Amino acid sequence: MTSLFYKSFHRLPDVRAYAPGRIEFLGNHVDYNGGNVLGAAVDLGIEVALAARDDGECRLVSDSAKDPVVIELDRIAPLTGPVAWANYPLGVISIMREEGFAIRRGFDFAVTSTLPAGAGMSSSAALELATAYALAALHGFHVERKRMVRLCRKAENEFVGMPCGILDQGVSAFGAPDHLVHIDCLTETFNRTPIPAGCHFWMFNTNKKHALVDSSYSERHRACSEAFRILKRANPGARCLAHISPETVVKMREELGVERSKRALHVTEENRRVIQALHALRGGRLDIVGSLLTASHRSSQMLFENSCDELDHLVDRLTAFPGVYGARLSGGGFGGAVVALTDETFGQESNLKRIKSEYISQFGIEPTIFHTRAGKGAGPINA
Repeated sequence: MTSLFYKSFHRLPDVRAYAPGRIEFLGNHVDYNGGNVLGAAVDLGIEVALAARDDGECRLVSDSAKDPVVIELDRIAPLTGPVAWANYPLGVISIMREEGFAIRRGFDFAVTSTLPAGAGMSSSAALELATAYALAALHGFHVERKRMVRLCRKAENEFVGMPCGILDQGVSAFGAPDHLVHIDCLTETFNRTPIPAGCHFWMFNTNKKHALVDSSYSERHRACSEAFRILKRANPGARCLAHISPETVVKMREELGVERSKRALHVTEENRRVIQALHALRGGRLDIVGSLLTASHRSSQMLFENSCDELDHLVDRLTAFPGVYGARLSGGGFGGAVVALTDETFGQESNLKRIKSEYISQFGIEPTIFHTRAGKGAGPINA
């Protein structure tokens, strides 16, 4: 990080901050529907370095972008094209200023990442949080962790224009080694749940690029909202879709229509799976947790329809291997990665070679495979 900053700006940074990527462990598309989700911060992430300037110019560079971004602090607006990566930090700056944080001077900004591209580990949320913590450190702001999460989610919702829930920012902010983060998204309550000893996370990136991810995500967000409006007529006390029972969705299937009933059934059953997984984790029942992960994927595949052939293939093959408790797509879907929960025997080289060879034979693309573990949450780097 320091070398990129020095190479770009010919000086050392004043502050640095870090935020991890995340695994969506269970709770697919439940966060913006007010339910419960489980995630893990990983031991890979994004680092941001900042140094104050004496004028109002903001200069931003990234280790993954060819050209720097230069913009005036008082003229920040969403960007398009190859420089659109900068919308995540710019959005954080814009929202923090809007909410009263006194950011009056420009700065030099550099970002580096160890997150694999396209793996569905929410690099956007990590970049937002690392930016927010670096800005807070630079200006001496003391911001409570939950507020950091809300600021960064607001930046992504309102500035970037992605209607995401709170899972990505929440898990990245509240992560801890050897723990999952449990979020009640309606009350925005964050808790940590210990991971039983002996389990491992393996990520399998399909490296499949889908062109309509944003529009497909928005369509499902809209279908869930419409389903809740219909279901609420018969359940006036319900505060969100995730709090409707799956049985109620089935009873109202005709009124909902095929698409809305499928989306709503996925969300309501997925919320139930998260609660079941929490009980199983406390009892050390990784076999039950694994079966819930795989059931989640089948629901994404058949009901929410945010899977794809590549994701389904990986889940089918992984769940046939000894040592794999369960597997599912992780993240928004339509591509991205599969997470597998395994024991210590799974990661032998012969297993990984076989999975890779079969995937290449089927799709002509080489998957990216890596092992990760639950890591620390976001914060300033005090060094």
